[in-house]
Amino acid sequence: MELLLDTHALLWFYSGDSALSDKAQRLIRGSGTRCYLSVASLWEITIKLGLGKLKLDSGIPDLFHFIERNHIEVLQIEFEHLIQLQQLPDIHRDPFDRLIISQARAENLPVVSKDLFFSSYDVVTVWE
Repeated sequence: MELLLDTHALLWFYSGDSALSDKAQRLIRGSGTRCYLSVASLWEITIKLGLGKLKLDSGIPDLFHFIERNHIEVLQIEFEHLIQLQQLPDIHRDPFDRLIISQARAENLPVVSKDLFFSSYDVVTVWE
């Protein structure tokens, strides 16, 4: 199974937060699961840290090591993702979420996300 982690799913997985659903945690940790993370999530985290809207106890280098240790592959922005982005309906305006949705659509990946609006974009979400 392949999964694209939404930003909050990654952060909750990283911190061991119980807000990450049991199903999501089980799938992420599954031996046959290949997890991806959008570079947009790393951009969002970095921006929010700089603005003081997010705190990481261990800092961003530790988060990057966690991503590597857990074999989470970072999805770079490809032309196909931008084509999908340009075609998205204007349901949700958050630029980070819109890029994650575009990548999920282009790569045909289900998204681990608690955000219900993702399904409005014809994207499969995994949570409960």
